[in-house]
Amino acid sequence: MNVKIRTKDITLNDHTKAHIDSAIEQFKKYGMDVTTTNVMISKEKKGVSVEFDMHIAHNNPIVISQSDDDLNAAIDLAIDRATKALRRLHDKVTSHRGSGLKEVELAEEE
Repeated sequence: MNVKIRTKDITLNDHTKAHIDSAIEQFKKYGMDVTTTNVMISKEKKGVSVEFDMHIAHNNPIVISQSDDDLNAAIDLAIDRATKALRRLHDKVTSHRGSGLKEVELAEEE
């Protein structure tokens, strides 16, 4: 998985980078094939904006944008929202394995 952390008008310390990297590593537990994760952190007029852009194989990308006054709070909220989105996508993929239309037609003919 490619991980890119970009910042604009803000500097990150090692602790914050490690926090983001560990959160991205936890995204692997859902078994989704995340190919690329882009994290964009930028300073705004009021606070900080954090954006997670996750590209998943055979699915649409997940984009999470979060703004807050505090950098750590914005990162934590974005991580929580990304985790929730991945969990929902995982549940959708694994539980919606109902019978297809062709299988229903074959069952009716018999």
